[in-house]
Amino acid sequence: MCGRYASSASPEDLVDEFDIDQDRLDEATRSVLVNPQQPPAGEPDYNMAPTKQAPVVLTRAPRGEPDAEPTRQLRLLTWGLVPAWAKDTKVGVRMINARSEELLESRTYAKPALVRRCIVPADGWYEWQVSPTATDAKGKPRKQPFFIRRADGDRIAFAGLYEFWKDRSKDADDPLAWVASYSIITQAAETGLDRIHDRQPLVLDRDLWQTWLDPAVTDPGAVEEMLQPSETGRFEAWPVSRAVSSNRNNGATLIEPVGRDELVGVVDPMTGEVIGGGE
Repeated sequence: MCGRYASSASPEDLVDEFDIDQDRLDEATRSVLVNPQQPPAGEPDYNMAPTKQAPVVLTRAPRGEPDAEPTRQLRLLTWGLVPAWAKDTKVGVRMINARSEELLESRTYAKPALVRRCIVPADGWYEWQVSPTATDAKGKPRKQPFFIRRADGDRIAFAGLYEFWKDRSKDADDPLAWVASYSIITQAAETGLDRIHDRQPLVLDRDLWQTWLDPAVTDPGAVEEMLQPSETGRFEAWPVSRAVSSNRNNGATLIEPVGRDELVGVVDPMTGEVIGGGE
């Protein structure tokens, strides 16, 4: 799964890198959070968690102009897809990820997979490795967080889906009547990363960005082809501070590697070596 990630790029960098036609990050959007988001939505966030709003790239026609030419937009969407048929927004916390293997057969994800695809920009993501040898104070297997990014240092582009949900108690013209949300697609983890977790996000290479974002590509076979695993070896991973486990913590220090002497019962994802023993 992917339950946390880091997203520190400036809006200006994202506009340039993704050839954005419309930067709509400043538009009023409805949040599902009870308290104000910290850091504020659209600012660098090294501990992006479900229910937060994050920058997302999508291509669609302007609202109310279905016959107009689609434009590539940068918008703030809520992480945790809320289907249009949902009674309320709470269902979104269970839909932060969509399994690629079941995407086109899913009641929730099949339609968005054909017409509402998006890219979620990131620096990298976190996964928690369950130790095979070490336990915590409660006697449960110790969990070590890792940060994973592209080995070439390029931007991470998660393949995602987006959806709109309307609060029927509000007028349709009220921007706060709508919750725009997204889910990150996942697949089986590749060799090496599977020593950290058995799932990983689907990361799109640059040559797929245009096709993935094109709403005119609605053929299930074409979408299925883009869901296939890419070549292995694109990523690097290292253990990081367990401080990332609390969504109250933030900042660039969260992605810094921890020393080997601080590890207890951690499996090296490249070699399989257990570091630090553990009891």
